Amino acid sequence: MFSLLKPFIFKIDPEMAHDLAIKSLKYNFLPEDIFTVENESILETKILGTKIKNPIGLAAGFDKSAEVYNSLFKFGFGFIEVGTVTPKQQYGNPKPRVFRLENDRALINRLGFNNDGLEKVSERLQKNPPADFLGINIGPNKDSENKINDYLKCIKEIFNHANYITINISSPNTPGLRDFHDEKTLQNLLKNITEFTKKNNIKKPLILKVSPDITDSEIGHIIELMKRFNISGVIISNTTDKNRENLTGKYKDESGGLSGEPLTKISNDLIKKFYKEIKGEILIIGVGGVNSGLTAYERLKSGANLLQLYTGMIYEGPGIVKKIKSELIDILEKEKIKNISEIVGTGS
Repeated sequence: MFSLLKPFIFKIDPEMAHDLAIKSLKYNFLPEDIFTVENESILETKILGTKIKNPIGLAAGFDKSAEVYNSLFKFGFGFIEVGTVTPKQQYGNPKPRVFRLENDRALINRLGFNNDGLEKVSERLQKNPPADFLGINIGPNKDSENKINDYLKCIKEIFNHANYITINISSPNTPGLRDFHDEKTLQNLLKNITEFTKKNNIKKPLILKVSPDITDSEIGHIIELMKRFNISGVIISNTTDKNRENLTGKYKDESGGLSGEPLTKISNDLIKKFYKEIKGEILIIGVGGVNSGLTAYERLKSGANLLQLYTGMIYEGPGIVKKIKSELIDILEKEKIKNISEIVGTGS
């Protein structure tokens, strides 16, 4: 059905098309069984000690204000991450701010953490508890005078509704956010979060979402600090504000974060570098260009325990999860692999 609708959808402004998708998903009308596949047990894995049906997750950015997560679970995702949520409601950057690069199978966005704010999101989660494994991605408001306090406010308000919380320091669209990759700045952030969670008896796994544009010299201190402050996982990675050289789309020079297929190699290479130093001690979630069974397989072999996608679903529709699962199962069966966890890191 999506293939029939796609030509019409792609004539609409990308952000308007996204808003229509959110509105339609609120009706929750799609039956879950149309997205199931045979032999899915081979894909069963664990996230932070909890068994999930497959390693494919939806990245933050699609359900920014936690409006349709339970409808999205029906597409066959093993887990979903909502957000980025900020303490105060935020419009984001001026429109237009989302651009399709169809020939590159990519997007450029400079949304700027547009969301309904912490209070509304918390109310929704309380009224409509998640049907499955849910992460909540949090960040500071653009005009915040104290970004660290913004993270703490979010943690305190939403930790009861989440299976894990993602500390987003990686978006290129919020001024100063990526400064948290600096060793001393990151140490101060994680130290404050650790002290706050201990003081308030908040026991919730924390995951750090990093930029794909970090240098090799930054990887070591990021990992060392994650270990020191008991960060459970790392998401590799967010969008890039670089890597424009080989793009062909007319919007290639728009400012903002680039996502989709052009991130495939960048993400894979960065996952390998983290995996070699992490050695299984910290969960790795791989993001960027995951749109097929093969790209999922390669990401897992590079060292990712789990995967997330977003742009791939924009181009292929909700059936992409079923497609990835089917193709991944075929690869595993041909390789005589009994469970997905066996291949993690084998290509690093």
